[in-house]
Amino acid sequence: MLKSAPTEQRGFTLVEMMAVVTIIGILAAAAQPLAVWVHKRQREAELRQALRTMRNGLDAYWQAAHDGRITLKAGDSGYPPDLDSLVHGVPDAKDPARQKRLYFLRRLPRDPLADASMPAAQTWGLRSYDSPPESPAPGRDVFDVYSRAEGIAIDGSRYRDW
Repeated sequence: MLKSAPTEQRGFTLVEMMAVVTIIGILAAAAQPLAVWVHKRQREAELRQALRTMRNGLDAYWQAAHDGRITLKAGDSGYPPDLDSLVHGVPDAKDPARQKRLYFLRRLPRDPLADASMPAAQTWGLRSYDSPPESPAPGRDVFDVYSRAEGIAIDGSRYRDW
């Protein structure tokens, strides 16, 4: 009697396939919350950068005003009257022909946590020089900007307090 050679079967069994699918599902479920945190951290970094850019522009305007390069009226704080002044520029008071302008920002950054359909200038909360830090309010100048977002950051602080 002749014995037939055993045939090798190739492929995966149903149990092996189910184990692989289960492991991939567990890994995907564990990675999903991490992806949410990465996205939130990225938006917070964008907010920090935008705030830093805005505040540097405000400080540069104030410095130019106190260096005599911007004409101030009596009682002016030295801060810009609005955010658009940082982008559109102001006449240089030291230029005899008054043709040169001082620019402090190339463009207004937008609050990355705000509604994307709003213009950049409207995404920020404004604080005037005369308003107290506990209750920032707009006024005759722009001393500081803050995010209007109501959320809580990863570190537990409110975005409005940055």
